[in-house]
Amino acid sequence: MTQFRRRLVGSLALVAMAFAPGLAGAQTFSDAFAGFGSNEREPIQIEAKELKVQDKDQSAVFSGDVVVTQGDAVLKTQRLIVRYDGSAAGGVNQRISRLEASGRVYISSKDQTATGEKATFDMGRQLMVMTGREVVLSQGPNVVVGNKLTVNLKTGQADLEAPKSGRVKVLIQPNSLQNSTPQN
Repeated sequence: MTQFRRRLVGSLALVAMAFAPGLAGAQTFSDAFAGFGSNEREPIQIEAKELKVQDKDQSAVFSGDVVVTQGDAVLKTQRLIVRYDGSAAGGVNQRISRLEASGRVYISSKDQTATGEKATFDMGRQLMVMTGREVVLSQGPNVVVGNKLTVNLKTGQADLEAPKSGRVKVLIQPNSLQNSTPQN
């Protein structure tokens, strides 16, 4: 296997770790992001019109209708940059340090979706930030809208900010948040 292929395979294996569904339990809006970076067991599939590996910049750039799937998690965007740490001699031991998605970003997992214009995943700090004129999160019929979403990928805590001249908007449908446990 050539050194380029080893590095590419190593980079793709690391992307697999970055796009894994993770936290189980109560479903919240942040669950769609909470597991990114924690599951190595699920295979990953990346489709794009083009891939450029830039060893000097320690990055791989997927562009053109990028679709990343792993389990029931899906990321769609126009451009995805995977930045990694480690030297070229490191081969498959390189680590992903950051993911940068741009061009109408769509993320879904089960009944949860989030859309925005850009999203970054800082793997060292375990933070995801999605921005856009409108960042829209939905879970089933419930919708939350703002313009900057910050999610702690380790804890699942999510913060949604409103535009400077606006407000965060929430639409919760009646009976959609009822506990599924029968009451006696």
